[in-house]
Amino acid sequence: MELKPARVFEQFAKINQIPRPSKHEEKMIEFLKEFGKSHNLETKVDKTGNVLITKSATKGMENAPTIILQSHIDMVCDKLVDVDFDFYNDPIQTYVDGEWLTAKGTTLGADDGIGVAYELAILDSDDIEHGKIECLFTVDEETGLTGAFGLEPNWLTGKYLINLDSEDEGQIFVSCAGGVTTDNLFKYKREEAPAGYFFMEASVKGFIGGHSGDDINKKRANAIKVLGRFLYMEQSKMDLRLVEWNSGKMDNAIPRDGKVLFAVPAAEKENVMADWNIFTKGIEEEYHVSDPNGVFSIESKEARPVVEKEVGRHLIMAIQAVDNGPLTNCQDEVIAYMVETSSNVAVVKTEEEVITVIASQRSNVPSALTNMANTIKACFEMAGAEVNQHDQYPGWKMNPNSKLVDVAVAEYKKLFNKEPEVLGIHAGLECGLISEKYPNVDMMSVGPTLRFVHTPEERLLIPTAQMVWDHLLAILKNIK
Repeated sequence: MELKPARVFEQFAKINQIPRPSKHEEKMIEFLKEFGKSHNLETKVDKTGNVLITKSATKGMENAPTIILQSHIDMVCDKLVDVDFDFYNDPIQTYVDGEWLTAKGTTLGADDGIGVAYELAILDSDDIEHGKIECLFTVDEETGLTGAFGLEPNWLTGKYLINLDSEDEGQIFVSCAGGVTTDNLFKYKREEAPAGYFFMEASVKGFIGGHSGDDINKKRANAIKVLGRFLYMEQSKMDLRLVEWNSGKMDNAIPRDGKVLFAVPAAEKENVMADWNIFTKGIEEEYHVSDPNGVFSIESKEARPVVEKEVGRHLIMAIQAVDNGPLTNCQDEVIAYMVETSSNVAVVKTEEEVITVIASQRSNVPSALTNMANTIKACFEMAGAEVNQHDQYPGWKMNPNSKLVDVAVAEYKKLFNKEPEVLGIHAGLECGLISEKYPNVDMMSVGPTLRFVHTPEERLLIPTAQMVWDHLLAILKNIK
């Protein structure tokens, strides 16, 4: 399939040559600075690393209101376990699979590289009608919304803002959830395992995973919770000693794989093997529709020092007990389809003398977010963890009188002879933070159709890229 609009995909290809992990966007910032300079466009970089490139109105559009186009330049870096790839140096390798654009064994970076590409294509053009445009490129959206947090209140002058970080063409997003991250530290000391213990490693892989906000209601398996369920069952039967547990990579993704090393009395090893086979058959049945490709294994390992007994026992109990997934849907009838409050256990990481469990909570209701965060905190505090909550960000409240949305809906109907959906989303968009600093700016969010974001299966539906482009140009031409 031909990649259209060509000018957008040309920019996307250039972007994918540039490494841009979250918190390591230096090369991308330099690329944008050089882009602005080569096009004789005013280009500014703030102290956080956000880039603002301004383009004057085209002839006849001088009296049109200034529009801000906004996207983030970082990407989630995830790969298949058997793929050799360095996200700090290697270019993303893309290919066309039917109507989809995807990458070879890694995240594609369309979240939000395609939004960046739309902005660059407009800045590069000389045949598009528009008023004055401010193209805002923010840093570190994926791991803390650092760019949006650091945005200076008087930097932008636009009346309207179009965020280009949504994942479903035909949907116009007008509100989003707030969130907070909860880090739970289990400090421990190593000790020798009791004599005669047998060491085993259980692992899972092949789950779909996905975005911990947008995909949290899709009944996908969470690798940490799956492994935790098995460990809790075995711990209830025998003296299980935890050695090491690693699962999940990003605090905003549903973990797809993981490994846990543990020791049990040698006399119990056959029972553990049998329990694993029964347990995994049950998991396969439980997720036979939503997550059918899980791969499960268990094997013997060499003896190693173990985590002290009570720390390991309490950690396993906490993982079993902690809330995970959607808690409730929104109460308002117009958005009753949408998850209101959720939590996702995202990462377990074993380091010397500390095991860290990271969970993220989201809600469109501030009081419910506080309650969910406190619920997670209390669970881990009871288990003896040191709890630290951080990176809290606000939700984005819908503007019922949005002129921008009215224009967007009208132009969409003209182009495609159908109504777009006007929705909220159970995920954090930078609009929440930007709206706090620019409360009078009228905002919305759109984007082409993406699937399996934050995973190596991430893909972009190619025909929708053209549709979003046509819609975006119509809005720029007709907003008054």
